[in-house]
Amino acid sequence: MVEYDAKEHWEDVWARKKSNEVSWYQKEPKISLDLILSTNPSKDTQIIDVGGGDSKLVDKLLEMDFKNITVLDISEKALERAKERHGQKADKVKWIKSDIREFYSENKFDIWHDRALLHFLISEEDIQNYVKLIRKYVKDKGYLIISSFSTKGPMMCSGLDTRQYSKESMKKLFSDGFEHIKSFEEEHLTPHKTVQNFIYSVFRFRNP
Repeated sequence: MVEYDAKEHWEDVWARKKSNEVSWYQKEPKISLDLILSTNPSKDTQIIDVGGGDSKLVDKLLEMDFKNITVLDISEKALERAKERHGQKADKVKWIKSDIREFYSENKFDIWHDRALLHFLISEEDIQNYVKLIRKYVKDKGYLIISSFSTKGPMMCSGLDTRQYSKESMKKLFSDGFEHIKSFEEEHLTPHKTVQNFIYSVFRFRNP
């Protein structure tokens, strides 16, 4: 495993590429939005999108008048693009620039959404610490909506090694305190017309 400076790497990616050029770009984040809405959230539901960057998910949540949205990303450039796109509406969102491995919050969340962050965590230590982080910051009976490369997904992305997951390995990873609701695969067509296979999973946290 090659050591690298994560902050420097992702700032470089966002400096070189437009938002619609990164492989995980979605014009419409339909699946994520549908899964969030499937939890029957109120407009005051606390939602965090980790690794959200310049994703369009926050656009849809704002359009639907959700009041408590947090977007976390390691890249300041990605967050600045999102803020600029929203103009004054950006003030309705809490933007957090942080490496997920260094994340700290005084708040807990009803919904933790992660699309395409988990598979960049390679070491067992980072992965287990990420699970602990979710356990710490998701409210009792809150939801984890997570999407990562499946076992059919790429071994590398954005110049980095990635980790792949199956329904079984995802359930095992979140076996302690999480009720598995469902998992399914999706074929994501990148802006470069290649296909990346993702696995989506939904869990509900039950605090012992």
